[in-house]
Amino acid sequence: MATTGEQQYVDHELLVPEFIERRMYQLQLAGAAKDAHTLVCLPTGLGKTTVSLLVTAERLADAQGKSLFLAPTKPLVQQHTDFYREALEIPDDDIVMFTGEVSPDDRAALWERARIVVATPQVVENDLVGSRIDIRDVTHLTFDECHRATGDYAYNYIAERYHQDAADPLVTGMSASPGGDEEEILDVCENLGIENVEVMTEDDSDVDAYTHDTDVEWERVELPDEILDIRDALNEVVEDRLAKLKELGITRKTSADLSETDIKKMRAELQQLIDNDQSEGYQGMSALAEIRKLRTAVTYVETQSVEALGRYFERQRNAARSSGASKASQRFVSEPKVKESMRKAESYDGLHPKYSRARIRIAETLGIEGGERVIVFTESRDTAEALTEFLGEHFDTQRFVGQGDKEGSDGMTQTEQQETLDRFRAGEFEVLVSTSVAEEGLDVPEVDLVLFYEPVPTAIRSIQRKGRTGRQAEGKVAVLLAEDTRDEAYFWISKRREDEMEDELRKLKGVADEVEAELDDSQRRLGDFDAGEAEASGTDVEPGLQAFDSSDESSDAGADGPDDADPDDGRTDEADDGAVATAAPDDGTVEIVADQRELDSTIARDLSTREGIETRLETLSVGDYVLSDRVVVERKSVSDFLDTLTGGDRSLFEQVGDATRHYARPVLILEGGELYEERNVHPNAIRGALSSLAVDFGASVLRTRDEDDTADLLEVIATREQETDDREVSVHGEKASKTLAEQQEYVVASIADVGPVTARSLLEEFRTVEAVMTAREDDLKQVPGVGEVTAERIREVVGSDYDE
Repeated sequence: MATTGEQQYVDHELLVPEFIERRMYQLQLAGAAKDAHTLVCLPTGLGKTTVSLLVTAERLADAQGKSLFLAPTKPLVQQHTDFYREALEIPDDDIVMFTGEVSPDDRAALWERARIVVATPQVVENDLVGSRIDIRDVTHLTFDECHRATGDYAYNYIAERYHQDAADPLVTGMSASPGGDEEEILDVCENLGIENVEVMTEDDSDVDAYTHDTDVEWERVELPDEILDIRDALNEVVEDRLAKLKELGITRKTSADLSETDIKKMRAELQQLIDNDQSEGYQGMSALAEIRKLRTAVTYVETQSVEALGRYFERQRNAARSSGASKASQRFVSEPKVKESMRKAESYDGLHPKYSRARIRIAETLGIEGGERVIVFTESRDTAEALTEFLGEHFDTQRFVGQGDKEGSDGMTQTEQQETLDRFRAGEFEVLVSTSVAEEGLDVPEVDLVLFYEPVPTAIRSIQRKGRTGRQAEGKVAVLLAEDTRDEAYFWISKRREDEMEDELRKLKGVADEVEAELDDSQRRLGDFDAGEAEASGTDVEPGLQAFDSSDESSDAGADGPDDADPDDGRTDEADDGAVATAAPDDGTVEIVADQRELDSTIARDLSTREGIETRLETLSVGDYVLSDRVVVERKSVSDFLDTLTGGDRSLFEQVGDATRHYARPVLILEGGELYEERNVHPNAIRGALSSLAVDFGASVLRTRDEDDTADLLEVIATREQETDDREVSVHGEKASKTLAEQQEYVVASIADVGPVTARSLLEEFRTVEAVMTAREDDLKQVPGVGEVTAERIREVVGSDYDE
């Protein structure tokens, strides 16, 4: 351990001297994480990233290989890359950053030479599925903000591949708040293959020295009558729409006080009607869409501000005027009570009470209490923009929002975000108004007050927000709560969930301690530990820390590496840009080429995890999967297939036709439920389409139950082709343009009741499309395959007036 004055630093061959300040709790956590797949739970701002850095340094020093660090957003990836380059005695070029802005070919080349890769999970997932990278020699994989490892998030797939492929895997998961209950926490551990949990809270003595009390104050505000009138008018419209849904038998609810669970139940009922092709389902779904818009408006006026409501109304008006506007949008803006609410919002010249309280609290913090910086968090970008404008009249204020907005609100680029934080950290302005983008581990500066503009109903987010204050000195958290509004419900939800999380973390800590007690010393150590020296120094030190030179006694003070950030509005980071990979399989490996668009399903990811299967991603002009030089597969759900029969869309037949021209054995996979029962389509129409695909196009039509069944079938076909028949995979050229004869057949076949076989018969008889279209009905009936109904249909289509 190195010492400068009273400041002490971690000494390691791969660490920049006198850079990582020595904190005993970080060394203890790193010691545990070095020996097992570990979940590190540590309060925000106390250096989870430093723990991972220490483990990475030790793993890279011990063996050849590389480290992979995953973070959920591009700003976080940039932040961690900068920190690692500053902290490690490794050339900057050996520490690379992967995001969607780096092309797949460039990522493949960078991967080969890099020692440390910091990346968003989406690009790593795509590169693994496309066989662009090999994680066999990754000796340490870090999942930052690992509480995201639920559902279909990319972390889960990457973890599965890592445990399967790596020669010597080691996983570190990091989060300040891994879940709301024990089940969620255990789910995260299971998904990431974690077997050891290390929890440190502010109650731990080593951590307590680096934290300070954070007071949480709940401030209730009373809404004026003018705002309540706007809310009540909107709720009356909600109740009117609910009455219509009640008539359809969708709900028994009559009050506008709906929960999100109520909305989901109604949507499920309506979807069932739509699946049964009942028109009531479409009518009800449109009414439900209107209810959702109304509920959003109510939330704005109750819990945000009249100004934010006005911005929302303006966007809805613009949406209703746009081409292709939904009926729900049009009804919303034309509803008399909504229009009256819009007029009242525009004429309201008072100040929302939350605005007043926010201004007062900030003035107290910056003025009377001599504070320097304040963060204001809000759920709504509209509110963030309106609040920035209002507070800017009294304080030096800047906004901090995400990069995009589906409804047209201006966002901030990654560069603008970083510049804003740098200026805030440097004291160039006093107040930062932020949406959820700054909630997680982004290295937001220490502040004197965190002001929640509204309660946060999710424990994880609430805890992370409160982590922005109280790191270096006593800080405060204030939450504004509008009485008799949804804020009240969110207040109790937030309080209950935070209490539950604290209880679960305490339980989890107890379990982790019991597990550690059962481990022998060799399992818990990073290296040989000179216990005698520690005892002589009087230091209360955990075993296993010698690799980080922890033999001295001090565990004081220091800065931590950056934590991490959150995408605004739940937005995912980026998607792969679709460049073609060129990786070739090893001998004895079955290769399956998948179209990039198939990543929307789980099939390609599933196949890529199977032993003996190598997947490759390409932008395919023909088909969804290529299994050999003669077999191409077009995959359709049963619903998509039936759409081609009921909607007049003949794209499926064009796709199969293209497949037939390029591959000797085209295969159509129909995936999903009952073919003859899902829609109100006559069985003979379905049989006719299947017959045409098989007879006219020469395609094999195969059925599968679901995506898992489809993956199994693809593996069997590809294995049979490549191993049994010794065929190679060959992706053929671009889609060929239709020949003149094919175009003529297509025009005639597009008339209902004709089809490709009859079209060819008609053209053989009359020689030109024009002659077919002008032929008399009696002459048409002389052609083989053309009966009275078909002949009448042709004459009806050709000879009838166009009626829009």
